[in-house]
Amino acid sequence: MQQTSAEGGRGRPHKPDFPLPFTTVDVVIFTVIEARLRVLLVQRPNVKDDPCPGLWALPGGFVDVDRDDSLEACARRKLLEKTAVVSPYLEQLGSWGGARRDPRGWSATHVYFALIPAEGLQLAKGANAAEVGWFEVDEVLGWPALAFDHAEILRAAVDRLRSKVEYTSLPAFLLEEPFTLPQLQRMYEVVLGRDVDKSGFRTRMLAAHFLEEAGYVAGHSNRPAMGYRLRDRTGPVVFPRTFSPRQ
Repeated sequence: MQQTSAEGGRGRPHKPDFPLPFTTVDVVIFTVIEARLRVLLVQRPNVKDDPCPGLWALPGGFVDVDRDDSLEACARRKLLEKTAVVSPYLEQLGSWGGARRDPRGWSATHVYFALIPAEGLQLAKGANAAEVGWFEVDEVLGWPALAFDHAEILRAAVDRLRSKVEYTSLPAFLLEEPFTLPQLQRMYEVVLGRDVDKSGFRTRMLAAHFLEEAGYVAGHSNRPAMGYRLRDRTGPVVFPRTFSPRQ
């Protein structure tokens, strides 16, 4: 009888003979509520056997090898469980790992960030969370601690978002469609935390050809304004230059 082995490329591969790290996926979920950029946090249960009892954390959890066929699938599952949103903008941020980031042992987490409109969101705290809620990003960045290394991860996500907003159409993914150009400009200003030059904003948005007209909607002071929606929701467009502050 012919023997099979992993080395020969036939049969079932042999499992490693060394311990494997915990593998998790965390999602930094951003939205805008009351003109403030906010992030979704869950509070870990305040029980003795929890690794970070009572601390606030980014939503996430262990990869389920029976349900998740990829890291992105796990991220989308966690997002759906927390917000009931199926298809937002989702981008991989990076990976964090180490022997001391989780008291339970060597762990690695793969992080995504998501942008979703605030309208119609339904939060769910999940079985292992004490509370769940939206918090102002700049306020959370000043907190003394989040669970695990989530403060470092959140800072990296905020830096990535604000950096990319300078030269892409990302803020459009935070708006419910259809939206007006003034609403889109305001979304840029909220995310960046500063004004942008109004004079060239309309020209830049329309010249990039990522918007399509969706008919008139109620605009400023309920006056009719043209509404727009994204032509393609698979990713943002890139502008040839960054925004400059409004003079």
